[in-house]
Amino acid sequence: MLDAPIPSDAGLLDGYSAAVTAAVERVGPAVVNVAIRKGSGGGVGSGVVVSPDGLILTNSHVTSGAEALTVSTAEGRRFPARLLGDDPDTDLALLRADTDGVLPTAELGDSAALRPGQIAIAIGNPLGFSSTVTAGVVSALGRTLRGAGGRPIEDLIQTDAALNPGNSGGALVDGRGRVIGINTAMIGGAQGLCFAVAANTARLVLGELVRFGRVRRARLGLSGQMEAVPRRFARVHGLSQATGVLVTEVLPGSPAARAGVDRGDLLLSAGGEALTGVDRLLRWLTGERVGQPAELVLLRRGDLRRLTIVPAERA
Repeated sequence: MLDAPIPSDAGLLDGYSAAVTAAVERVGPAVVNVAIRKGSGGGVGSGVVVSPDGLILTNSHVTSGAEALTVSTAEGRRFPARLLGDDPDTDLALLRADTDGVLPTAELGDSAALRPGQIAIAIGNPLGFSSTVTAGVVSALGRTLRGAGGRPIEDLIQTDAALNPGNSGGALVDGRGRVIGINTAMIGGAQGLCFAVAANTARLVLGELVRFGRVRRARLGLSGQMEAVPRRFARVHGLSQATGVLVTEVLPGSPAARAGVDRGDLLLSAGGEALTGVDRLLRWLTGERVGQPAELVLLRRGDLRRLTIVPAERA
């Protein structure tokens, strides 16, 4: 019997190179350098043009405290820019460049369709080196890091595509040239632990900033932590949910207090959506919940209770 020929990986490498090159050619012109002036100093970051008239997504931490902003395109054109709004809770900000014409734009993809292991390409301006490309894979999905004020930035994409200072606000791109995330953070001292705000989050924040200049969020006025649903109560009430949100504090006069929520209650669902942890509760508290009554299902000393709660707008 003849030995089967060993397949060459040259074709695979060529295909990979072609995918990365095509994605960079498509998105690279829409990734800009963002220069920030602060007092006698300044800094640099990156941004992604999302509309031809000069709307640019970047990171909130890039623009924080900026007295003046200038964006430079990959081909060397420079424009002054102004901050339209920012959202420190997701580390995203929206700029408007005062352009002299039409800018190349990037398409925001569907980050919900991502799978670990697929190609991830980072494009930005690390350490002042413009139009730098690094490539890797989507390492994991749904990661959480603490943002401004301690609120978790949820649904982050973890990647091993190398990021450095200056990459912040740049594009994380898939093999088809769609922006799947806005690069936001790396863990210093570690290798290959980099993060991007998911494109679906960026799309939501973009819409809110264009419409309101800020991101509206709802609040209940309580603190909590994830807690297991006791098995005996789950059996008694026919609950399949394994965890909920244990209320550790209720602020006086808050929506939670007015609804009758007590410390020690185990929240199971709000408005028909399961609350398996604090992250799910925070995700539920979007701007459209403000002023809208919702049913809150909870366990209190083993009894199943249903309350009506009306979220207020978070200041």
